[in-house]
Amino acid sequence: MRTTNGRGGLFSGTGLIVAGLTATLIALVFPIWSYADRSGTDVSVLNASTVTTQYGPLSALDREFVTKVRLAGLWELPAGQQAETKGTTEAVRTAGEHLIEGHTVLDARVRDVAARLGLPLPNQPSDQQKAWLDTLTAAQGANYDREFANILRLAHGKVFSVVAQVRATTRNSLVRGLADDANTTVLDHIKVLEATGLVDYDAIARDTLAAGAPAPTGSPATSGPLNDPGSPVPVTPSPTPTTPAPATSAPRYTLPPAANGPVEDDG
Repeated sequence: MRTTNGRGGLFSGTGLIVAGLTATLIALVFPIWSYADRSGTDVSVLNASTVTTQYGPLSALDREFVTKVRLAGLWELPAGQQAETKGTTEAVRTAGEHLIEGHTVLDARVRDVAARLGLPLPNQPSDQQKAWLDTLTAAQGANYDREFANILRLAHGKVFSVVAQVRATTRNSLVRGLADDANTTVLDHIKVLEATGLVDYDAIARDTLAAGAPAPTGSPATSGPLNDPGSPVPVTPSPTPTTPAPATSAPRYTLPPAANGPVEDDG
């Protein structure tokens, strides 16, 4: 009787050990199976916004960055042209020259990169950028100098953070090179704008914090070029007015050349 009980106890103890090992194995395996099977966690889902190119993966942030570089040139280049004629100090006029030189080169680079990657580019500034240009056109004298220095410095500060994020994370060689060029250009413009002595750093900090950190819009992946928005409207620089302009006259700016459609890559 005691032998039976001993054997029963032995079997019972062995069963508990086996059950415990089985439970442990299930606990280890289930999370792996569960994670792999859950909707939204598969690698293909995580990379859904990334497009494969011969220059490396092209993410949604990469594509947005290319667009932002083009948009920057569409309004900063004419703003620089305007500063050359409306600026009342040598420092402001010098800042305008830097904007023209920097964005002339950078716009040519972004057009080449976009063509190689099959990406469409805008041909008009955004509504916010048009509003900034309108503000600069309406301002005169010393007020113009202050508006120019602070509006451009605020805009460059926002772009600078985007450039850093893209440079740190992109896996696309063309975007990486464009980010290097943009970083050099934007930093030069920030320095020359600050050299005017007119930047209100407190206001810049408040506006930047109020706007929050820039984030990608999460543009969907595309297997090919999108529809081209068309050619830009021909415009000319806004000179220093000698007489009040009619209330109905619209400001005119010189924009970079229209973005052509994607070109065939030779290599």
